Amino acid sequence: MSTPSNLQSKPSTDKLKVFNPPSSKFTFWLVLCAMILLGTNMRAPIVALGSIAPVVQAALNISETQIGWLGAVPMLTFAVGALISPTIGKRFGIENTLIAMIVLLTSGMVVRAAIPTWIGFLSGTLMLTLAIGFANTLAAPVIKQRTPKHIPLVTGLFSLTMTVTAGIVAGVVLPLSEWVGWQWALGGWSVLGIFAIIIWVFLRLRLGSSSDQAPVLASPGSSDISVWRTAFAWQIAIFMGLQSLLFYTVASFLPSIWVSKGLTAVKAGQMGSMFQFMAPVAILSLTWLVNRGRPIQALAVFAAVLNVIGVLGISYLSTDLAWLWSGIMGAGCSAMFTLSMILFSLRTYTTNQASELSGMAQAVGYIIAFFGPLGTGWLHEATGNWDLPLLLILVLMIINVGVAWLVGRPVMVDGKKI
Repeated sequence: MSTPSNLQSKPSTDKLKVFNPPSSKFTFWLVLCAMILLGTNMRAPIVALGSIAPVVQAALNISETQIGWLGAVPMLTFAVGALISPTIGKRFGIENTLIAMIVLLTSGMVVRAAIPTWIGFLSGTLMLTLAIGFANTLAAPVIKQRTPKHIPLVTGLFSLTMTVTAGIVAGVVLPLSEWVGWQWALGGWSVLGIFAIIIWVFLRLRLGSSSDQAPVLASPGSSDISVWRTAFAWQIAIFMGLQSLLFYTVASFLPSIWVSKGLTAVKAGQMGSMFQFMAPVAILSLTWLVNRGRPIQALAVFAAVLNVIGVLGISYLSTDLAWLWSGIMGAGCSAMFTLSMILFSLRTYTTNQASELSGMAQAVGYIIAFFGPLGTGWLHEATGNWDLPLLLILVLMIINVGVAWLVGRPVMVDGKKI
């Protein structure tokens, strides 16, 4: 299928103007290294807390409700960061803003480890999750601006890094806390933030700021488009939001659901690992297929159908295949998230527009996602079982198949065909 980068080879230039040359190999590798180091910091601090929550709760002498707030804060601050980051990135430059946010993220990790109180931990969590909200949004325009010919590849590796790092941290943070203490087990990951700061400063000095450069691709009137008023932007926001709702709900309750259906606690925990384990497989496969020119619409629908099958299996099918249903859902969620990131770049005309679409879609998406764990937990308590919450999630995943068909169409953000 055609992508905006393919349009550069078309002979007509009266309606389409190309401003900057293809990225050099040096730029590609520099940006790739910078994105990988950024990715190592994007999920690890959040996953680390989930793995060590009982230890932190006992050390700080805080309640279950306070731990619950620490789990809910990320989605709210992700949404806030997504809303305001496009404007700030446009004003000060995307790289400059990202450097500031990586500093804030690293500082947040240090604060919550160095100040062992409820206020200190909450403050540090707010700092680092707000910074991640900015980075979530500004990653796509950097990739679009700096590596326009390698958008699926760089986006896929960025997403893969987040997933793999999160998985490693989830597995080692608890044993590490028993060895060096919970503060070092959480705060020690700030060294990754320091490495990220160094390479992003180097990138900024060598390549300049995106705000100083012309857009990769533009057409008359394309910069006047408000993503908040386009149908495509709302479709991708719902697509990403329903995916995130399922992901965060499953991440919170999957072991509990399987225990209620007869699995042992150990096997139920393994199902959570299977859910996470399928992410690298899905991301690598999706990236390879997009690079091979496979239709994005078919890939989007297939990923959405995987989520339907997974939820259907958990709800009504054999527990003997619990590993299959859990893995299928993990693959679907990871593929849809990566595809959303790719579309932010492929379906926009300019770097600023990619930033605005990313910000709008993620702000709406994380607000939708916030109600997943919250609503599921409330319905479970109200009904005493998982039947109604799972039924509602299944209905939402079926709806998302239709939304996937819409967002996968070969159209730009303003609805024009590619």
